[in-house]
Amino acid sequence: MGWNETPGGNNKDPWGRKGNGNGGPPDLDEILRKMQQGFGGIFGKRPGGSTGDRGSPFTWILVFIGLLAWLAYDMAYTIDQQERGIVLRFGKFVTTLQPGLNFRLPRPIEDVIIINVGQVRSITHKATMLTQDENIVDVELAVQWRIKNPTDFKFNVYSPESTLHQSTESAVREVIGKSELDFVLTEGRSQIAQSQQILIQQIMDDYGTGIEILGVEMQPAKPPEEVKAAFDDAIKSREDEQRLVNEAEAYRNDIIPRARGAAARLREEANAYNARVIARAEGEASRFEQLLVQYERAPAVTRQRLYLDSIESVLSNTNKVLLDTEGSNNLMYIPIDKIMEQRRPGEQGTSTSSEYSPSVSGSSSATDTGANYLDRSRGMR
Repeated sequence: MGWNETPGGNNKDPWGRKGNGNGGPPDLDEILRKMQQGFGGIFGKRPGGSTGDRGSPFTWILVFIGLLAWLAYDMAYTIDQQERGIVLRFGKFVTTLQPGLNFRLPRPIEDVIIINVGQVRSITHKATMLTQDENIVDVELAVQWRIKNPTDFKFNVYSPESTLHQSTESAVREVIGKSELDFVLTEGRSQIAQSQQILIQQIMDDYGTGIEILGVEMQPAKPPEEVKAAFDDAIKSREDEQRLVNEAEAYRNDIIPRARGAAARLREEANAYNARVIARAEGEASRFEQLLVQYERAPAVTRQRLYLDSIESVLSNTNKVLLDTEGSNNLMYIPIDKIMEQRRPGEQGTSTSSEYSPSVSGSSSATDTGANYLDRSRGMR
């Protein structure tokens, strides 16, 4: 029995207050008893406050199954192919989850932050810059990047994207500031973009941002609007200059190979002529050496033979025929040269008509060739 409970119902506390009167505050034991009855009703306990009944076993099984389902849902993580999971245990980095099904401790023990590392992101930058030759130019470019290291991207730098934007501006100003205006406006755009990509990647690696620069696309640089007309004239002049240079290059590429071919042909012809002359001279020298040997053996026969060969080579190219009658002053002339021309293949003179003009002459001079011809004619008769 409590100190504030008496059998007669006159419940007084030591300070002279009633225990359960209408005007006093509720008793603490009464409040606790009502709370126990309320929670006991949820789990099957009777409102009477009896502690003998703890609820049905089916209710506890449902509670246990629900707790297991919640733990399984909270501990399982499915990571896509383009994603990585950063595991934090009480706020401290533990490991990185790879693609697939992973299981970790439930919250709040461990927490997993999923980061997409395969997505290609892009930022643009546009500014007015000063070139090396103190000219102003408007430059616009786009930087494509993705997350290479999710841990560095999440923890090393407070704002990686803002750092990338500032690094891009710094790299562009450095590269443009070291280039001249003509180079920026004409053929240097691709080279400038490549230099910017290398410099931005170097800055990102130095800061440890975990960002990989995939490419830098630079738009054609433009002059400010105030001087655009003058710049257009200058660009047109440069284009005309480049066109003339290309035409000159084309003309040179056409002339030089042709001249080289002609020079090579002349050299080959000269070499062939040289070889032909040398071979002919060597052949003539060898023939004369052989004739010398024959001449030393029979000088008279060799002289006669050389004479006949010479007469044959000379008279073979003439149209005159000489005949000797050997003892008669009467000489009959026959146009044998015309007959011979008619018998030559491939030449004109197919007509069979020939002039027959016999004449008499008192000359008796003739050559051995004519005499031989007459001897052959008499023998045939």
